Amino acid sequence: MAVTFVKAQLINYPSLHVYQRFQPKIGALGSSLSCEVSKNRRHFIVMSATAVGSPHTPVHASDKSGISIMVNGCTGKMGKAVLDAAISAGLNPVPLALGSPEDSGKIVDLGDKYVEVHGSDDREFILSSAIKEYPDLIVVDYTVPAAVNDNAALYCKLGLPFVMGTTGGDRDLLYKTVDESRNYALISPQMGKQVVAFLATMETMSQQFPGAFSGYNLQVIESHQASKLDISGTAKAVISCFHKLGVSFDLNQVQLIRDSKEQIEKVGVPEEHLSGHAFHTYRLISPDGTVSFEFQHNVCGRSIYAEGTVDAILFLAKKVKLKADKRIYDMIDVLREGNMR
Repeated sequence: MAVTFVKAQLINYPSLHVYQRFQPKIGALGSSLSCEVSKNRRHFIVMSATAVGSPHTPVHASDKSGISIMVNGCTGKMGKAVLDAAISAGLNPVPLALGSPEDSGKIVDLGDKYVEVHGSDDREFILSSAIKEYPDLIVVDYTVPAAVNDNAALYCKLGLPFVMGTTGGDRDLLYKTVDESRNYALISPQMGKQVVAFLATMETMSQQFPGAFSGYNLQVIESHQASKLDISGTAKAVISCFHKLGVSFDLNQVQLIRDSKEQIEKVGVPEEHLSGHAFHTYRLISPDGTVSFEFQHNVCGRSIYAEGTVDAILFLAKKVKLKADKRIYDMIDVLREGNMR
């Protein structure tokens, strides 16, 4: 049975879209639409009404253009940024996605189409149904660290190629799961192409000059939006390179800055980017304090990651189509291929 969502705009808040679910009532004279609107929801006008299929209603093949993608975690800011970038690149977001139990039933507005978010209860059924309807489907995961391993295990069980942009989880188990399943996956703690190039440079330096900074003290300051709970995967990767360069440093020594006042005053984050930024500083100081080196990369907004994710999708889709022998990739593979947009 189809469910209709009516898109409304609050007069006092024209940029805020509200969705009211209408359930068709079947009677002797046919079907009619009815709903209850809270008395507290005043001052809104209906702008448009669009019928969206239920979770089990197939989407017609005419809706398929470009590579089909499912962005799990699309209610988050990163997921939404990826959807926008993907649509601009001609990719086709399917009308279903997975999210947290709290997000179940939410509708993400993409302008001319919608994505309905489902919780964990029926996620295997949702994915299986999507695979049947979109055989070339690529999943993009921007959920939460606690869901990384369970999600990856399900993708691998169903043979569903995926791009893992979510950091955290048990990374060794993640790679083991993908390797044993022979599923296609692109896994990267960092999707920003230029930042990945910096990481590759650090890795090369650590391999060619091991122990070059032996005895140096390392300070790491990492500032992200308050909603990011864990240490950045990028910071972990850079610190791993410093370990090879002879530096002793524990992850619990990373200074995680999530307080907005401190971010503005101490780190220099522009106020308009407090809700989305990544400022990292790595400072090396010689044992006697006379020599110091500083590596820094500051990112405002999410476009760099969203565009990199689109490149990752295009790269992985190509490898799947070619039935490449290698199954696990990262963003360095994407950079080396050199066919980014």
